[in-house]
Amino acid sequence: MSLPDRADDVRVAEDYYDSDDADRFYFEIWGGEDIHVGLYDGVGVPAIREASVRTVAAMARKLRGLGPDSTVLDAGAGYGGAARYLARETGANVICVNISETQNALNRTKNEDQGLAGKVSVLHGSFDDLPAADASVDVVWSQDAFLHGADRAKIIEEAARVLKPGGELIFTDPMQADDAPEDKLQPVLDRIHLPSMGSVAFYRAAATKAGLHEVGVDPLPEMLGLHYASVRQQLEQRREQLRGRLSDDYMDRMVAGLGHWVDGAERGWLNWGILHFKKPA
Repeated sequence: MSLPDRADDVRVAEDYYDSDDADRFYFEIWGGEDIHVGLYDGVGVPAIREASVRTVAAMARKLRGLGPDSTVLDAGAGYGGAARYLARETGANVICVNISETQNALNRTKNEDQGLAGKVSVLHGSFDDLPAADASVDVVWSQDAFLHGADRAKIIEEAARVLKPGGELIFTDPMQADDAPEDKLQPVLDRIHLPSMGSVAFYRAAATKAGLHEVGVDPLPEMLGLHYASVRQQLEQRREQLRGRLSDDYMDRMVAGLGHWVDGAERGWLNWGILHFKKPA
């Protein structure tokens, strides 16, 4: 299967995340800090915001030695919630690279408001063509962004390029199960406007080809279903409140699309998890 033209791939993502409906949806439902899958422990149902922060904290615990002299590149940084967490909790310097200038503007404002503008910088760019020099960062971090790239092998190559020797790549991504029947994924693929998704097997192979060594892979597919079910529930419960800020057409499409994600996760066709690789010293 041929890959979509990169210019089309980038334009689709940029147009979507810069749209008023998408920006208001993520701000209202996710809270304007994070746009990624959260971690749930089965004890009650935490707020989407709380579950999202749990993912950031779990990923951060897997990294060792982050401090004021460290540089982290957050690829597909969204509103910058993870970047501010890392800067605040570890003192690391974080470079946010993100395709949406709508999100980037809010990211910069939040950095200023929280006194972190000196630690967190925000650049417009795509994760398959990172605006960073070779061997210039200690960590490449990403959350649920790589699925939007058509050439995911190139994304992993770019991460390897900008990592210093001994640097680490850590990311999450909604993926297909390694043995997922191709025809069952079409509703989800239609939602992200791409012909395929990554998988654990794919990312392992891409990382190996890029010269990275596996540190650990934690598949957590159940979290994908729990998270999107929670998002859908919130959207349905707040629909009247959000009318006028979100279009009815957008909310209809989002409820239907989220349902496909939940169904795919429950049937074992979709996967999600934390993937961690390292560049040889």
